[in-house]
Amino acid sequence: MDFSAIAGPGAGLAQQLADKGYVHVDAADFRAMAHAADPGEFARFAASWDDLAQDEYMADGGRYRRRRYAAFTFQGAQALRKAHQPHFQSIDYNPLNGDTQRWFAPATDALVDLPITRNLFALCTPLFSALDGDPEQRWDGEFHQFRIEALGGEAGQPTPEGMHRDGVDWVLVMLVDRRNVEAGTTHIIDEAGRRDSFTLVTPGEAVLLDDRRIRHGVTAIHALDPALSACRDVLVVTWRRD
Repeated sequence: MDFSAIAGPGAGLAQQLADKGYVHVDAADFRAMAHAADPGEFARFAASWDDLAQDEYMADGGRYRRRRYAAFTFQGAQALRKAHQPHFQSIDYNPLNGDTQRWFAPATDALVDLPITRNLFALCTPLFSALDGDPEQRWDGEFHQFRIEALGGEAGQPTPEGMHRDGVDWVLVMLVDRRNVEAGTTHIIDEAGRRDSFTLVTPGEAVLLDDRRIRHGVTAIHALDPALSACRDVLVVTWRRD
């Protein structure tokens, strides 16, 4: 495949995504690609994770997850926010919480309009469109803020549904913060059964994956000191062909 049409920092990710279906990018490289290297700007971006709402849809009764959500149309360098809508996954993809319209608290306009947020869209959308062979492809995008908490001696579950696909085309997972926790290891399985594992530990560290080819999951987190707050904050953005 010819990747000469992919301009900018995304060009370095294209071959790995085409070859393996995923790429794990260290924090310094990914923050540079997304023009998110400035510590003050990233701190303002990350601060919004302190204002997430309780996820009231956990079929396992868990109280360990907080989140906010927004829906977009992505095309080229443009990202148009849609009217607020429920998040829906088939039970085929999410056996725990699927087949339910889940109305999460909306992501704030202040967050989705930050330069860092817009730069993430502008980095990933042209890359995924080029990899799929249509630079003008329109995408249904979903933007998920997650905070997983390890409460006292209890574990927090980043992916309580287990190893899974999200039912979309492309996925970005970026670590935003990680405080007083251990574990939370990402596991990857491709179509041939090949496996990889790594732990996102540094804010800005990311994994991009082709959801059609890759299953992924994250192990439970545990508090290093149960007397203190413990959490893992991530941003998940998905692209599905419109």
